[in-house]
Amino acid sequence: MSIAYVGLESFRQLKNARAMIFTLAVPLVMLVAFGGTFGGAGQVDAVTGLPWIVVTTIQVAGYGGMMAALSQAFNIVTERSIGWNRQLRITPLSGTGYLVSKMITAMLMGLVSILVIFGVSVLLYHSTLPPMRWMTAGLGLWFGILPFSLLGILIGQFAKPDFAQPLFMAVFMGMAVLGGLWIPLQIFPAWVANVAQAVPSYWLNRIGQMGAHQSGDILTPALVLLAWTIALGGFIIWRYRRDAARS
Repeated sequence: MSIAYVGLESFRQLKNARAMIFTLAVPLVMLVAFGGTFGGAGQVDAVTGLPWIVVTTIQVAGYGGMMAALSQAFNIVTERSIGWNRQLRITPLSGTGYLVSKMITAMLMGLVSILVIFGVSVLLYHSTLPPMRWMTAGLGLWFGILPFSLLGILIGQFAKPDFAQPLFMAVFMGMAVLGGLWIPLQIFPAWVANVAQAVPSYWLNRIGQMGAHQSGDILTPALVLLAWTIALGGFIIWRYRRDAARS
């Protein structure tokens, strides 16, 4: 039943036109705006050595993937408010199955966002990067949004319906800024970059750039993101069991 529910939930989310527009429109607007400004031919990022348009594409794809993963919070808040999660507890679907279904759906939504951003960048700006490097950058970003899928679930478990939107925006915008996905960290004081290394969005950006460059110590961002995933996963399981005991 868990496998069936995962399939149904994923299909329901992917055919939700409003959700797809929400998770794709903003990143696409950012890509067009930033790509047109910084994506001129021959412009190279001095830090990574990659073409500016490639760096911009990776940042925007990370932004869109993170948004898609975190947006699962709204679905969980809605289901909690109408008692759907309590109804599921009397079915054979396990609590783990329910949480895994949300995580998988978030990852699929994030994958769609990343692929669309990459595709539009190549078609619109003729972004020059070998296919293998696009693939490793995409895989890095997709792995990197895993903790954000869990963070979205955690927000959904805690937030009340009236408070979900501002909490989502505070977490999302904070992560986007500190991760350098919206504004380059180089324009901030040095201490901001030091603080940013404590949040997963910073390492999401880094692992995407390393995948595109196919160089650098990829083990560090992978371990940091994995640590965030394990910590958030443990907290989510504890919270779900606590809610189930109250019910």
